[in-house]
Amino acid sequence: MMAVPCSSLSRFLPISKALVPVLQSQSVRCAQTAAAVAAEPSKRVKTFTIYRWDPDKQGDKPRMQSYEIDLNRCGPMVLDALIKIKNEDDPTLTFRRSCREGICGSCAMNIGGVNTLACICKIDGNISKPTKIYPLPHMYVIKDLVPDMNNFYAQYASIEPYLKKKDIKEEDVGKEQYLQSVEDRAKLDGLYECILCACCSTSCPSYWWNSDKYLGPAVLMQAYRWMIDSRDDFTVERLSKMEDKFSVYRCHTIMNCTKTCPKHLNPGLAIGEIKKMLALYKKNAETSAAHA
Repeated sequence: MMAVPCSSLSRFLPISKALVPVLQSQSVRCAQTAAAVAAEPSKRVKTFTIYRWDPDKQGDKPRMQSYEIDLNRCGPMVLDALIKIKNEDDPTLTFRRSCREGICGSCAMNIGGVNTLACICKIDGNISKPTKIYPLPHMYVIKDLVPDMNNFYAQYASIEPYLKKKDIKEEDVGKEQYLQSVEDRAKLDGLYECILCACCSTSCPSYWWNSDKYLGPAVLMQAYRWMIDSRDDFTVERLSKMEDKFSVYRCHTIMNCTKTCPKHLNPGLAIGEIKKMLALYKKNAETSAAHA
């Protein structure tokens, strides 16, 4: 073996010293990685059983399909799980969603037997119990978790949910403000917050059986909101549209609507107030007719 002069060895010493920090850094990183792997919690696998149906697929029938999600790698809400399933497992899964903050009402569905919003519904931490997800009950289904809302929105449009004034020309609309007292404005609290998600209406048995005639809790609460607005001049006319046997009186105060509302509103109370207004309206109408 050839001997290496000391002068030659001295040339390698600075390089060796320079490598020490690098080797130490790599050693620290390896130790950190090993510690992270050791500290990583065990998987918390949760099963989600979801209603599936594609009308465009010939011969397809409604069914329940199961998906497994590691809750350690998923957000806390049911909508997070649905998005994770769609992004990573099954891109054909169809559902509505938008704001993710309980404001738009798009992601309304039946989760664990309760009508609610997927974006504000926390995932049940019990991994031994599957979470079942269906579209809103007793609605025509477009696909998977997407219900047909056309009838619901048509009913909402029928109550004319906007301010109506008498003795005002079309060209004068918007030229002046319609002021309201603090007390009158307070009467609208608990009504205007409705986001029209239809959770309440689709939880109502009366609406299940008579949705073609009965307006349902959500629409009736909004009708009441405009009836008691001090700036509106068409209260009597609005009440006259509710005189039939179905629009209001199919409500039997079961109160599913109030129990399930994700915004914690009280549609049942609003319907009760409409019934009282109708009773007074009919009494006044009869009195007027008697004095005519």
